[in-house]
Amino acid sequence: MEILIAVLTLGCLGLLFGVGLAVASKKLAVQINPKLEEVQHLLPGSNCGACGNPGCFGFAESLLSGKSNVDGCRVCSEEIKAKIARIMGVALEKQAKKIATLHCNGGIRVKDRYLYNGAGDCVAANLVLGGQKECVFACLGFGTCVRACPFGAITMSAEALPIVDKVKCRSCNKCVLACPKKLFSLVSVTYPVYVACSSHDFGKAVKDVCPVGCIACKLCEKACKFDAIHVIDNLAVIDYHKCTSCRACVKVCPAKTIRVRE
Repeated sequence: MEILIAVLTLGCLGLLFGVGLAVASKKLAVQINPKLEEVQHLLPGSNCGACGNPGCFGFAESLLSGKSNVDGCRVCSEEIKAKIARIMGVALEKQAKKIATLHCNGGIRVKDRYLYNGAGDCVAANLVLGGQKECVFACLGFGTCVRACPFGAITMSAEALPIVDKVKCRSCNKCVLACPKKLFSLVSVTYPVYVACSSHDFGKAVKDVCPVGCIACKLCEKACKFDAIHVIDNLAVIDYHKCTSCRACVKVCPAKTIRVRE
């Protein structure tokens, strides 16, 4: 008899707790926006973090809260972005693609001031007197940017310089952040002309260590009819709001520092 009472008691308690949990699950259920699942399903699931959010789910939540825009996903195709925009009920603003652009053309042509035998990493090498290169603004050539790129868009050339594949590049900004010399920037594909140097040294000092560095001769300034390029702190700087990509500056640059993206 005692066993029967115990079984009935436990059965009643189980039933009571079960009913309580069922009621609680309905009362305390978190309401999920149905659009969230639709958007997340369309996202690539790479969780690269290039959008600045903690993965694709975080990006979807950020979209629905209005903190991010559809173009924030660097991996999605234009077709997928258009579908997400339709779900969100917003217009997709088409923007020109940006490409990671290296502002250095020295590589192995820049003299070394000492033999570096440390870790094959630009950040590590930069900690030792600013790197092994005579030019303290030069690319160190250890490919930290290559390893930082989640899309395999950067490779190292035979001249120990990063080469960016403009098709694979998603302008995620990771190479910009990874480079200890701050040699990368994101430049719109509509502007193919760029300055492949970051040195602020005087012309003679540049020429002594690198044959392709900016020597601040100002020939580019004189050649430009649109006032789009000026030498600032010994370095040619392009104003892309004025630049028409006429390439006059490219033609007159004696060091071939001003280049055209292929």
